[in-house]
Amino acid sequence: MTDLVGRTARGVFRDLMTNSTVGAISTAFQDEGFAADPDWLYDDSSVRRQTTQSYLHAVNWTDLRQLGRSLRVAERLLGGWEPQSLRHFHPSLHRDGYQVDERTGQLTPVWPQLSIESIARPADPQAIREGFDRIRRAISDDPALAVGSAKELIESNAKIVLGERGQPFDDKSGLPKLARAAQLSLGLNPSNGSGPDGRDGVKRILGAVITLANGLAELRNRGLGTGHRPATARAGLGTWHAHLAVNAALTCAN
Repeated sequence: MTDLVGRTARGVFRDLMTNSTVGAISTAFQDEGFAADPDWLYDDSSVRRQTTQSYLHAVNWTDLRQLGRSLRVAERLLGGWEPQSLRHFHPSLHRDGYQVDERTGQLTPVWPQLSIESIARPADPQAIREGFDRIRRAISDDPALAVGSAKELIESNAKIVLGERGQPFDDKSGLPKLARAAQLSLGLNPSNGSGPDGRDGVKRILGAVITLANGLAELRNRGLGTGHRPATARAGLGTWHAHLAVNAALTCAN
């Protein structure tokens, strides 16, 4: 998987730590549960940069849990700095898909965030993680890829659910059929249920999940997403369509 924060942003952050202290750097990382890599050798004249790199090297930058903790480290160490001092750091974060609150210094991903709890349940969530990673990279720069990847995300999720529950399925089945089969295997059939599950509101919500899957499949099959080459250029396809498709996929996948 691609790192959720790129090498450029990490390098700029490391260089900024020349203006911090070894104690502040170590405390910030340790308070978030990080330990420096004692075997990592980084040749630099600055002990502060060496210290920072030893912690950065120990972070798994593809792990969503560690990402959140590392962002808190950066917020803490850079809190109160003048915007001019961060003129190289913030643009590098923007390129990686983050927004910066100039008032509070909070760093927030602008790509849709798949719940780590929801993707940790399957025995092999790698297919879901890979789909999520493609979406993160494409949502702003390539809406068609984001739409296509959103469709693939639901499809992969449905196949994992069916495989985990020992339910046979045709690998060539379309998304709507796979999504409904996965829903049925989880006992989430909107046509049945008793007690709260039999309420019209619950049935409508469960039915809407299938409607979302059908809509995504239609978008992609009509040439607005990758996987089906359109006869003409994709006119009018924009970032908001990508957000719409991706958020629909994340709702279904969760």
